[in-house]
Amino acid sequence: MILGVGDAAMVRRCGRKDQATARVAVVDPLPIYREGVVTVLAAAGHRTETPEDVVEWAAQPASALVLLTMAGAPQWRLLARMREVRSVPPIVALMDAASPWEGVRAVRAGARSVLPRDVAPDSLRLTVEATMNGQSVLPAAVAGLLAAGPVAEAETFPHDRIGWLSQLAAGVTVAHLAAEAGYSERAMFRLLTRLYREMGVNNRMEAIMRARDRGWI
Repeated sequence: MILGVGDAAMVRRCGRKDQATARVAVVDPLPIYREGVVTVLAAAGHRTETPEDVVEWAAQPASALVLLTMAGAPQWRLLARMREVRSVPPIVALMDAASPWEGVRAVRAGARSVLPRDVAPDSLRLTVEATMNGQSVLPAAVAGLLAAGPVAEAETFPHDRIGWLSQLAAGVTVAHLAAEAGYSERAMFRLLTRLYREMGVNNRMEAIMRARDRGWI
């Protein structure tokens, strides 16, 4: 079952009223944020930990859930490594990025639920309990992209190419992109034309619209 973030009443019904104490790992690069999450979940009766090696922690039989902030490439690699665990506990991915496509990427990489990192404490607690109870809690935009079926993913293209589209959407000129990337303007036009072709579009405007539709920019 997939629940939408913000539907607190539904999450409350799906979470167990008498939630047993569970071991929850909190993984975030900011100590102050980790401590805040630990405080919220400890107040709800959960045994929260901040393991240095969450993959090793997840392999322990008593582990119940991992809260993992997707702050950058190291966290994406860590999420991929979690698949090495024979019986991986459910993972709630906390997202910094506004793009719903990043949430889709997290689900496809193994997360059961997705939340914005600035989620309210009550929603965080309810989502943790619902996720441990076998539910998936996702923002509506993420659920919509997943329901739309398979599409090309942002990681199909080099990260700098997606960055080019973002800058073009913001009004940056091709000449500026070329100078910034170290190409001639003619070479940059060729690279962009190739990117448009790989995306299945004909021009810059179509590429920007498609990137926005898919939540890449």
